[in-house]
Amino acid sequence: MNNKKTMSNNNFTTRFSVLHEVVKDRLEHAPGCHDFSHTQRVMHNAEILLAANPNADGNAVRLAALLHDIARPEELQAKGKICHAKSGAEIARKLLCEYKFTDPVLIERVSNAILRHRFRRNNPPQTLEERIIYDADKLDSIGAVGIGRAFHFAGREGAKLHNSEEAAINSAAYSREDSAYREYLVKLRHISERMLTVAGRELAAERAAFMDQFFERLNHETFG
Repeated sequence: MNNKKTMSNNNFTTRFSVLHEVVKDRLEHAPGCHDFSHTQRVMHNAEILLAANPNADGNAVRLAALLHDIARPEELQAKGKICHAKSGAEIARKLLCEYKFTDPVLIERVSNAILRHRFRRNNPPQTLEERIIYDADKLDSIGAVGIGRAFHFAGREGAKLHNSEEAAINSAAYSREDSAYREYLVKLRHISERMLTVAGRELAAERAAFMDQFFERLNHETFG
């Protein structure tokens, strides 16, 4: 039995490695906020959360973390008219079958975790695996990495380096005033309240505190 289990694990590792290269090639040149390095960080976050949640299906979580943004190129090309979570869930099913992942339960868990990682109220994560993927992805939106991503996006859009709270709050998305500070005020500072696992909430609270301190310092240096 142990030999059979070892063989099964070896088979998973081999197939996962091949799929890893497929996803890397697909996302390597995506915009920096959602390129393959983002996927790698989400995978790292997922491992941390798995260590705190040993009852979760680790293989499903690892595959979902690897594939969660597989449809980002389509969403970007369609300028948001395609939901990368919904489309990604379907693409993931096809890829898993193509690369010989035959367990229907595993495929369903991976697909649903991808579908629900973009929580928009009407389709919240339900299982432990889905909550781990949601939290792993959201953790990459906050803290030092989150600040870096926010400035990267603002620079890509030609926004200001920094602006006042009033200007940021009252500005439109994708405008000159759509700064990293606006992203923090409107979205990032609220993420820690929406985490779905205990470990996720603890990590998010620490990262949120760093963001608070950073933007407080930036305001001080900018406005006195």
